[in-house]
Amino acid sequence: MTHSRRQLIELLDGAGITLSRALGQNYVADPNTVRRIARLAGLSPGDRVVEIGAGIGSLTLALAETGAQILAVETDRYVVPVLRTVVEGLPVTVLEADALQLTWVPALQPPQSTWSLVANLPYNIATTLILDVLEKVPAVGSMLVMVQREVGERLAAGPGSKTYGIPSVKRAWWADAAVVGRVPASVFVPAPRVESVLLRVTRHAVPATALEHRDVFAVIEQAFGQRRKMLRRSLASHAGFEERAAVAGVRPEARPEELSLAQWVALAEALHRLDPADR
Repeated sequence: MTHSRRQLIELLDGAGITLSRALGQNYVADPNTVRRIARLAGLSPGDRVVEIGAGIGSLTLALAETGAQILAVETDRYVVPVLRTVVEGLPVTVLEADALQLTWVPALQPPQSTWSLVANLPYNIATTLILDVLEKVPAVGSMLVMVQREVGERLAAGPGSKTYGIPSVKRAWWADAAVVGRVPASVFVPAPRVESVLLRVTRHAVPATALEHRDVFAVIEQAFGQRRKMLRRSLASHAGFEERAAVAGVRPEARPEELSLAQWVALAEALHRLDPADR
């Protein structure tokens, strides 16, 4: 049984908890919404799920209904005791921790398991957390997360889109992403001042290149730092840039938002191959 709005408010009031917008504490108070999230996550009995920002368990309860094993991470020490009470007797392990500081390897046990991340993410850390998990936690193979609309659209964006930028390309290195639904502000307590979407992220093989991802990202960040300029201007510090771009099959007059991940990789390879000092 998931929380109704009345039950959620009663739990908060009973524990003397006042939610903080600054901490991104906007809890879902609608059983249909949390069950929808669990359904879109495609969970089956025995699956392993990590939930970040579990709060007092609205989504946690819906995830547990699927038969999955849940690791519920919550950083607010006043909220954690309520969460433990709510999930008592369910296949849920509660971990009091800051997700941005979490040591993931000992937390996700057994280590050979594949995990899903399903969460109503605190919106102020969503982009950082998603990219950090993709980079550092290969055990997490997929995510279904609720985020601010602009964040979701930016992470899911492809070349040519106005929202395509550094987070889009970094995400593309590790995973596919798509916005798979919208969530109205009316289902939250308190209601956020932003629109929310559901973002699905599915890990794939990284590009086949001898370069480290940081080498490619350094080129991307330099170019997007002046995103309105043509690449021949924003990357002019690389000697012989136009020759290098030709090797990569990239137009020097292109702008950063036009290049796919494959083109960024080819360009970075050309830059590093012709001038090792740029590494």
